[in-house]
Amino acid sequence: MVRAGFGTYVSADSHVTEPPEAWASIDRRFAERAPRLEHLPGMGATIVIDPGGPGHNAVPFGRIAAAGRTLTGGEEGWTWDQLHPGGYDPVARIEEQQRDGIAAEIIYPSVGMMLCNHPEPDYKKACFDAYNRWIAEWCATSPDRLIGLGQTAMRTVEEGIADATEIRRMGLHGIMLPGLPTGETDYHDPAYDPFWEAVVDLGLPVSFHILTSGDPRWRGPNMNGFLGIIHANQDIIGMLILGGVFERHPGLRVVCVEADAGWAPHYMFRMDTLYERHRTWVPTAMLSRAPSEYFRDNVYLTFQDDRIALQVLDLLNPDRLMWANDHPHSDATWPRSQEILDANFAEVSADRRDRIVRDNCAELYGLSR
Repeated sequence: MVRAGFGTYVSADSHVTEPPEAWASIDRRFAERAPRLEHLPGMGATIVIDPGGPGHNAVPFGRIAAAGRTLTGGEEGWTWDQLHPGGYDPVARIEEQQRDGIAAEIIYPSVGMMLCNHPEPDYKKACFDAYNRWIAEWCATSPDRLIGLGQTAMRTVEEGIADATEIRRMGLHGIMLPGLPTGETDYHDPAYDPFWEAVVDLGLPVSFHILTSGDPRWRGPNMNGFLGIIHANQDIIGMLILGGVFERHPGLRVVCVEADAGWAPHYMFRMDTLYERHRTWVPTAMLSRAPSEYFRDNVYLTFQDDRIALQVLDLLNPDRLMWANDHPHSDATWPRSQEILDANFAEVSADRRDRIVRDNCAELYGLSR
């Protein structure tokens, strides 16, 4: 096995800046409502979701697709032509990977994250289907370096299975779920067991990304909202563990994306303590192991710049921790990933560093090394 070095890092969470062409093949019933590009005051290049429809929303790429740049708050935001071309051009993306010393990236959507929260399941389904076709073609430009994931609206369990099967057929490597399913029950309900069985059989890791569980709520200044966005992912992990999903499906692999990891040791301790003390009277699944054991075995965590996680590695499972550069979003480590990694991993052994910055991700998604 080659040691991780220049050009051998694998990012477990990177993104595209979806151009309008991503929805060119949308179901014609929704053609007039397909996401479109506008340039809005104070936001710059913006993808407007569902223009004129009930789920109207806006994704200001002129501000959030700003890796390596500093926003002062007073500028209008960058135009489309000023954005990183690798966000939408797969050939340019390889050049940006090389600049950052990256061998491959797991590619997540950007607009697709916000579409997870759209109130109309049929519209969401139409957008996801079009995106899946587009991203499969986009990643086929360099399949060893651009590792795409598909999305499902999860309107029904049966549809989720069909979507997962198609995602695998298209050559995509995983499936990203909305944080909240469409039905009246949640993901821990045994009604979803056929879906979990299907993704295990298909070899597809399941991802839950921050900002896909509805509008976050916080108190005080908006900056406080940045701290709160991990809560929804914590809820999902707790639900799956304490709901017995991993007990019933030990081969299920779930990725908690962009929610960092330094919090996980206390979270596992808290789950174990509560389960031990209160499981006889608080409704929960009866588990054959401590909750923390399912967390360590079945849940993968991604992070960009989480020094705390690296300081408590012995309280985590280093084989389930995956570094990411988050390019081209404004929270990205690009183009300084190697510098930041060297600083953060100064006290981490070379073997563990290799696993976290490359091997864990490569093994999870079946990448050649």
